[in-house]
Amino acid sequence: MPLQISSSAFSAGQAIPKKFTCDGPDVSPKLDWNEVPAKTQSLALIMDDPDAPVGTWVHWVLFDLPADTRELAEGVAKQEQLASGARQGRNDFGKIGYGGPCPPPGKPHRYFFKLYALDAKLNLKADATKADVERAMKGRILAQAELVGKYGR
Repeated sequence: MPLQISSSAFSAGQAIPKKFTCDGPDVSPKLDWNEVPAKTQSLALIMDDPDAPVGTWVHWVLFDLPADTRELAEGVAKQEQLASGARQGRNDFGKIGYGGPCPPPGKPHRYFFKLYALDAKLNLKADATKADVERAMKGRILAQAELVGKYGR
């Protein structure tokens, strides 16, 4: 069965509730996924918005999640290292952890939550960027899945 990611907060292709945006408390939504490939050593998650006026805007970079993790609870702490040992990188707001949708007025933007099953831990520093994580993942991706939500103002 291919890797699949979902959220109890919103359905694929549907609106992301205000709670998970800069117009609300700006907490990360709960995310769940199914079994990962047998050789998975760690997981990484990148959330970005390809519809931003300046080009793709990075909202969340998380990596070195233990391979046996099957969910992220709502409201992941905005700190460099989580209790599980996972690390969070720097988003395009210049902050560590999750930064929710915050588009300019107009057409709703798409937000991609991309989950990667990797054959190694990345062992990057906590404030790594999306580019750092993508470079480190090259040739290491066993499976990937994505969930897309929308938000507009």
